[in-house]
Amino acid sequence: MAFSGGFGVTAAQGATNPNNDFQVANPPNDGISSLSWSPTANFLVSTSWDCEVYCYDVQANGQAVPKASIKHDKPALCSAWMHDGSAVFSGGCDNMVKKWDLATNTPTQIAAHDLPIRHLAWIPEVGLLVTGSWDKTLKYWDARQPTPTLQVQLPERCYALSCTHPLLVVGCAERHLQIFNLSNPQTPYRSIQSPLKYQTRCVATFPDKSGYLIGSIEGRVAVNHVEDSLASKNFTFKCHREQADIYAVNSISFHPRHGTFVTTGSDGVFNFWDKDSKQRLKQMQKCNAPIPCGAFNRDGSIFAYAVSYDWSKGGQDPMASAQGGNNIFLHATEETEVKPRPPANRVGGRR
Repeated sequence: MAFSGGFGVTAAQGATNPNNDFQVANPPNDGISSLSWSPTANFLVSTSWDCEVYCYDVQANGQAVPKASIKHDKPALCSAWMHDGSAVFSGGCDNMVKKWDLATNTPTQIAAHDLPIRHLAWIPEVGLLVTGSWDKTLKYWDARQPTPTLQVQLPERCYALSCTHPLLVVGCAERHLQIFNLSNPQTPYRSIQSPLKYQTRCVATFPDKSGYLIGSIEGRVAVNHVEDSLASKNFTFKCHREQADIYAVNSISFHPRHGTFVTTGSDGVFNFWDKDSKQRLKQMQKCNAPIPCGAFNRDGSIFAYAVSYDWSKGGQDPMASAQGGNNIFLHATEETEVKPRPPANRVGGRR
């Protein structure tokens, strides 16, 4: 499907949509917690604090047509697709995972924890779903079985999770990081403390499986490698900051073709980066509310991002009246934004 920057935008321009991106009609009614794309077509799924899981069909002209939705009993926090695009997994504060068969529009509970499920990932190489929970466990599920095939105790609550088989990285509370080699999923390959000084917000495994990125609430990203032999390539850099104001890095996503990545932040900005040349490729215009999540589609031609409250200021949000609701935008990526560049000396405010 061709998707270029020439389509019309259906919403008024301004602070709500400063990057002139396509605005998805009929967005969720509360804070948006995750976005995930089908690996086989341009179908986009979102989860929300309104307990709903929504599926949109993104068409060639940029129109995003709502297709269907299912409901959890409590806020939905995470989503992932099966490798063949036939089903969506979603989890959340009702402590369960639902498998949504799109052909029959039927959701079925297939997994459960004792506390909310914060993250999950489908691992096609082994045909299992992995779920991370605030109950301090990591569980692996065969969707055809009612009990987990494996349960691993975590040192703390799961706050972040990313997998590129066989590398699985779990970010936990108190800055714990658990690095797994899925050839031996019962035992962490490494258990370390985050190199960042504050709470882990997100992680993203490298496409080449040699390392991972960590984002924290202090507006900083760490580039870390699994093996000590590559430790000289590790570094951290500052981002999502405005003078004295520091914002959380809410999500990190790698481009599927170029290996560059994008960060989204509580400052309402998303930035494109190249870790290998150590530089920012482009900083986009600031939205009027935080960007809690974002994701590239299967070929990297579209970056979807949500603009909604992310709870970074707690239950009382002083900007709530100015946010303009909850929105999803579709950004048609340009080569200059996502294609690697020759090395430079700095990336962001490198430490």
